[in-house]
Formats: sequence, structure tokens, C-alpha cells
Amino acid sequence: MRELVVLGTASQVPTRHRNHNGYLLRFDDEVILFDPGEGTQRQMLLAGLAVTPLTRICITHFHGDHSLGLPGVLQRISLDRVPHPVPVHYPAGGQEFYDRLRYATSYWDNADIVPSPVGAAFVAETSAGRLTALPLRHSIETYGYRLTEPDSRRMLPERLAAHGISGPAVGELQRTGRSGDVTLEQVSAARPGQSMAFVMDTGLCDNVFALADGVDVLVIESTFRAEDAALAAQVGHLTAGQAAAVARQCGVRQLVLTHFSQRYPDPSGFLDEARREFDGPIVIAEDLLRVPFPARR
Repeated sequence: MRELVVLGTASQVPTRHRNHNGYLLRFDDEVILFDPGEGTQRQMLLAGLAVTPLTRICITHFHGDHSLGLPGVLQRISLDRVPHPVPVHYPAGGQEFYDRLRYATSYWDNADIVPSPVGAAFVAETSAGRLTALPLRHSIETYGYRLTEPDSRRMLPERLAAHGISGPAVGELQRTGRSGDVTLEQVSAARPGQSMAFVMDTGLCDNVFALADGVDVLVIESTFRAEDAALAAQVGHLTAGQAAAVARQCGVRQLVLTHFSQRYPDPSGFLDEARREFDGPIVIAEDLLRVPFPARR
């Protein structure tokens, strides 16, 4: 299963309909929780999600709407005695904030939580592919994340049968690239890997484009509308139009807009603004929405 489960879509101030941030990515066996803001544990309950499958947590920066839910999630991981290590990635410069959140209250610590600070050269190999991070432009140290699945090949049964290859010989072919005189290329087709970028709380900068380049799914903040572009630039945020322009220039397949300021009660304006810049699929994120990955290219 490959999908994004949206847990919260507000920015600094939650509303009656929008919780603080929280995004859970299911990518086959990899389950990543991004930016657990206040109330994330309850939102996971409402979405029918448990903490046990979590394989890692990624924090973009230590503003409250992106990290105040971390203590509750970590304590629930401990309470449920999650049996595997759970790395937590966060900006290295925010170590003091991580330390405070890690032990915000007293509890029985029964989990293997692995602190994994992020720097400009951060790379982590996951079961789904390579997780990288790049610094963004905000009022405090902030990173965006990108998950990239490696390219692979899809076996073609009719070609395998034509060459008389079956059983263990198929595994040998996949491992070594050859079975007798038959090569992997003769009995398979290229299968491009999929990718996803997660970009929160930033003004426009080169790394926004680097993270978004060619991804299948771009989850990106669009805190403001065009009429407040000057304010967005001042505080290090994007407008819906800017986020959509990034998607267009980077060849993004599916755009997910989120992190909306409470000053805009009608979300349709974000879609109208984004549509003027990007003609691909656009999702205006809502709390508890499930966004499936698009089919492979």
C-alpha cells in the first residue's frame, strides 16, 4: 500500500476543522510519520492508525505546530512496546528541543527510540529507498525531506515462458542478471521508482525545487494566498500559487497543498489560485484524508 494519510492541515493556529500538522506516509513496509503537531496521537486514532507499524519519524523544524505531538507519540510507542527501533530525524541545531520533547513528562521508557539528527548531507537508506534532507529558508533551522525509490525491473511472464525459465531460475536471474544465455533485460521491463517530497515552512529557495524535482507526490505548505504574498515572504512561507508554480516547473505528478492559515475560512480559494499555475492533479488537504500514490509512470 502506498498512500499519504493526512492527520492535520492547520498552520500556527488550529481551527474547528483543522488540527495541527501531521502526515503519515505508507510506502509498502516503510511507515513514516512527518511533523507530528499537537493532537497527532488522537488524529491517528480517528484515522484508524496505530503507532506499532511506524518505522521512523521526521521533524522538519521545532515550531510547535510541527513537533508538540512528538512526546505523546513517543510515549505511546513505549506504552505499546513497539519491538523495533524507531529513528527520529530532526534538525541537528534543534537538539535541545528534541531532548525536552523526548522526556517532556515522566513515563516508563520501554522503546528503542533512535535519535538521528539531520544535517545538509543527510542520507538514510530505508526499505522503500533513499531518504534525503535539504535545508530550507525559514525563521529557524528547517529541513525538507525526499524519499526516492530505486528503479527496478518487472518480470514478464510471457518472456520467461518463451525462454523456458521458471522456479529457482527466476530468482537467480533477478539476483545475478543472467540465467544461462538469457539476460535480465530480455525477460523484464524497466520499472521506474516512485518518489515523494515533503516541504514545510519555507520561502522560495533553490532547495524547494531540488526536493520537488520530478517527484510523484509533492506535499507542500501553502500557508498564504496571493493577496498576502508580501507577508508570506516576510515570515518564510509560500502562497498557493508559488507552491503550484514549483510543481509545474519541477514536473510533479500530484500536488498536495496543506498548512493553511486560519485567516482563510474557504479552502476553495487555494485551489483556484493553484490551478492557474499547475494543471495536474491537485489535492487540497483535509484532516483524515487519504491520498493514494498515482500509478507508476
